[in-house]
Amino acid sequence: MRTRDWPIRSKLTALVVAPVTALLALWIFATTLTFGPALNLLSARTLLYDLGRPGEAVVTELQRERRLSVVQLAGTADLPALDEQRQRTDRAIAELRRRVNGEPLRDAADDLLEDRVDRLLTALAALPTGRNFIDDRLMDRAGALGLYSGMVSAAFQAFAGMATLTDPGINRQALALTSLGRSRELLGQTDAVLAGVLTAGRFAQGEHAQLVQAIGNQRWLTESAVADLPEAGRVAYQRLSESSDFTSLRAMQDALIAANRSGRPPVDAASWQASHDAVQQQLRDFELAEADDLTDRSVPMAVGILVRLAAAGVLGLVAVVISVLVALRVGRTLVRRLSGVRTAALELAEHRLPDVVTRLRRGEQVDVSREAPPLEYGDDEIGEVGRAFTKVQRTAVQAAVDEVTLRRGLNEVFLNIARRSQSLVHRQLHLLDRMERRTEDPDDLAQLFQVDHLATRLRRHAEDLVILAGSAPGRGWRNPVAMVDLIRGAISEVEAYERVDITAVQPVGVLGRAVGDVIHLLAELVENATAFSPPDTRVTVSGERVANGYALEITDQGLGMSPAALETANTRLDSSPEFDPAQSARLGLFVVARLAARHGVRVRLRPCGEGGVTAVVLVPSDLVTAEPPAGPDPATLGPAS
Repeated sequence: MRTRDWPIRSKLTALVVAPVTALLALWIFATTLTFGPALNLLSARTLLYDLGRPGEAVVTELQRERRLSVVQLAGTADLPALDEQRQRTDRAIAELRRRVNGEPLRDAADDLLEDRVDRLLTALAALPTGRNFIDDRLMDRAGALGLYSGMVSAAFQAFAGMATLTDPGINRQALALTSLGRSRELLGQTDAVLAGVLTAGRFAQGEHAQLVQAIGNQRWLTESAVADLPEAGRVAYQRLSESSDFTSLRAMQDALIAANRSGRPPVDAASWQASHDAVQQQLRDFELAEADDLTDRSVPMAVGILVRLAAAGVLGLVAVVISVLVALRVGRTLVRRLSGVRTAALELAEHRLPDVVTRLRRGEQVDVSREAPPLEYGDDEIGEVGRAFTKVQRTAVQAAVDEVTLRRGLNEVFLNIARRSQSLVHRQLHLLDRMERRTEDPDDLAQLFQVDHLATRLRRHAEDLVILAGSAPGRGWRNPVAMVDLIRGAISEVEAYERVDITAVQPVGVLGRAVGDVIHLLAELVENATAFSPPDTRVTVSGERVANGYALEITDQGLGMSPAALETANTRLDSSPEFDPAQSARLGLFVVARLAARHGVRVRLRPCGEGGVTAVVLVPSDLVTAEPPAGPDPATLGPAS
């Protein structure tokens, strides 16, 4: 990825987008991390009322049904109370199923809890089959105890899955309540075993050991769970454990532990039942109260977290928005200022400087301070660039002024020298003309004609300087001149005039104001034709009237020009560019272009046959007139006075 060629706006945008995106991502990440624990705390109430309360009711009913089932199996008759208890158990299970299958619980539960709830429902689904085995007495007391205890254990595993709160104190309290529930379940198992023993009249094999183990585990779980309760919970449980029911139950448990394994249990059934039921109810009420306290603590804590989250989120969002606004403002300012410098540079390079040069060449005066106003872009680095560029553009405009002034001065020098040379050449031609008229010796006359021809060519070269300097030659005619005489006058100014043939030339005249320039133009083209063709070839000149003027064709048999060279030459002839000293090899084309532009004459070069070039000169209709009577040779005419 080449960022070097990116526009400045794209670079600044990248500088802004990257940190702002990172800041926004961190804000979203932090918000998400905080939002999750808050929702987790808020879900504690949902879990308690949709799983904890109905699940605890199911456990209680299963414990009661378990005791009655064991008693029925220990005796010989069916218990009517068992059928009523089964109906209460079924209602509790139906309510649990309705609650746990609702959307609130499923949305609040994680994968682990959903899996344990499904296990609980699967275990409860086996209850009707187990009841049939009990009714048919295909199951003993230990089997019935295991059946119901397995279902209760699945319920407590689901309760333990609820204790995944993010606050350590609340989560520890939830686990402690689950442990208290398990200890109460062990107390229920003790009651169920003892009910069967009391009904049968003695301990069956292994029941005493099972009873002792359940009592020991129940006491250990209770001690561990109470230690993890909050201070208020520990104090409340301490007061509860000091009640007469707890004291009586503990004494009977001690007696059971010390009892004979094969004899009758040393406890009164009614006393045990009364103490057990009272303790179970008190423990259940204590657990429910602690669970309510837990949910009451979790909701304000979750609300507090959400409030802090909202405050942090708003502040973070404000920070992101402020960062974006500041970045956009600074970025736009930088882009606008840099674009201003860029626009000023392009304006100078593409419009102002060329316009200044054009006006200077037209002779207009230019105020440098006005054409290069100062660029104000502040006092920072961009402002320094603007001030430096102001100096650069003033230097450029001043350099253009100096260059045009220098060129104008050189043109004046060239023009002055050319004018002096023209004056001397004109005097020389007049002198030669008088000498030719007085000389009668043929050899002397031939030499005088040769000197006269050289002077004529010298006059044309002097006029080249005048034309390149931007002025008009001194020669001019008042009256129209025949086209054939113009062609002859042009040929007479060419060194190899003897190689030039005039073919078909339709008779027309040319207005006097254009005669001198047309002669010069034709002379330049004829000389180019003779100079760029072999010395043994001929150059032909022809002319004819056309719809929009008079067309002259000058054709040579030289090596020709490439298409690219022809295109360049024709472009130069059409546009009449400024003279470039570096292009002195094509000096004649500059002169021809200047002369053609002065009178609206069109000159075009085109290839001719297998070699050579044809120069087509189109003289416009407003310069063409009827052919005048025969007169003196234009080559011998001086300038109009």
